[in-house]
Amino acid sequence: MLKQTTLKSEISLTGVGLHTGQEVTMTFKPAPVNNGFTFVRIDLEGAPIIEADANYVVNTQRGTNLEKLGVMIQTPEHVLAALVGCDLDNVIIELNSSELPIMDGSSKYFVEALEKVGTVEQEADRKIYVVKDVISYLDETTGSEITIIPSDSYSVTAMVDFGTKVLGTQNANMKNISDFKSEISACRTFSFLHELESLLNNGLIKGGDLNNAIVYVDKEISTETMTSLQKAFNKESISVTENGILDNLTLHFPNEAARHKLLDIVGDLSLIGTRIQGKVIANKPGHFVNTQFAKKLSKIIKLEEKNNIPVYDLHKEPVLDIHGIMDLLPHRPPFLLVDKILELSDSHVVGLKNVTMNEPFFVGHFPGAPVMPGVLQIEAMAQTGGILILSTVPDPENYLTFFMKIDNVKFKQKVLPGDTLVFKCELITPIRRGICHMQAYAYANGKLVSEAELMAQIVKVKND
Repeated sequence: MLKQTTLKSEISLTGVGLHTGQEVTMTFKPAPVNNGFTFVRIDLEGAPIIEADANYVVNTQRGTNLEKLGVMIQTPEHVLAALVGCDLDNVIIELNSSELPIMDGSSKYFVEALEKVGTVEQEADRKIYVVKDVISYLDETTGSEITIIPSDSYSVTAMVDFGTKVLGTQNANMKNISDFKSEISACRTFSFLHELESLLNNGLIKGGDLNNAIVYVDKEISTETMTSLQKAFNKESISVTENGILDNLTLHFPNEAARHKLLDIVGDLSLIGTRIQGKVIANKPGHFVNTQFAKKLSKIIKLEEKNNIPVYDLHKEPVLDIHGIMDLLPHRPPFLLVDKILELSDSHVVGLKNVTMNEPFFVGHFPGAPVMPGVLQIEAMAQTGGILILSTVPDPENYLTFFMKIDNVKFKQKVLPGDTLVFKCELITPIRRGICHMQAYAYANGKLVSEAELMAQIVKVKND
């Protein structure tokens, strides 16, 4: 397992907020394990803390904005992307203003600062969510869509189409997060001229200048607009380059716009609160669809954590096949309810049953709408636990297993024909005098379907 990381020491940067124009000092500080990324508003009474959490997203019109109990954090996505790109897990970000500094409109200066102080491993294991199924979010209004699929690493593909002559379709790829620093971090934010005019007219981008945003000219610039731009950017003259960009900037990459969109995705998806192992494919991404997807994925992760769904390779060679099971258990079909044993240790056992339409109990148990009886789920758990207890004696064929107690039984989902049931039994206390006290769970289709606390005892058969 990889270990969590934090900074070796603190470091500060000073800049201006893109929209507020206010000078802000931001300090990156080491944080304890499982802290994640947290913002601290030291300019406010009590220094309130706002976690980098998708559930706090309140506005995505011109960036990602967080709010907790009335306290705002504006445009954190470039900083969050830098933290992920520098392989960090736990960092405190102190601010004396609501908006993070824009710097040059990329993550470059944040990455440089973080690399300057360096990172240190911590004692706790890193939490990584391994994507097992395809998960998608579609914004039907805009057609923007984000999908994540299983993969051996965290990678991102961004496909953008701006529908303009000056900036049409672009794609960007990040095959591994280790490529972020060199391939993505220096890519700057951008805007179209028609958007810029609107922002200026509404008193926004007070901190903007020609050094922290690429401006694509998608319309002719009137004399009035040119004057407004010169005044806003404090420039004596402004012109348009051959590739349709306001002057004083040279693109770092031909597809810098798409790469910056990818940068935003990395920052916004950090709001999920855990590392991801999966391939992200984003079509026409933006802060709204990014954060809505982050909220959806966060809910899925929390639900799985709550249900504690284990993942097993059902196709690998079992510890015990049906013949090995029958060597240990006295049960025989149709009452043998375990097909394989996937794992077996001194303290736990994992078994499997394929529930088919041919099960004899379906003949009389709701034949029109067959459901596996709950009592048989408990019996199957007990048989799985019986494997654990019988594996501790040298002559299991001479023992029988009997229930002593069943507590805290819960049935959460129906078990239907075609389901694959996985049983996990863990010892609550060590086996003593043939008594086994276990916590048992049954899973199907990625969900917890039933659970129970079981106590059983093995008794040696008297041979007459």
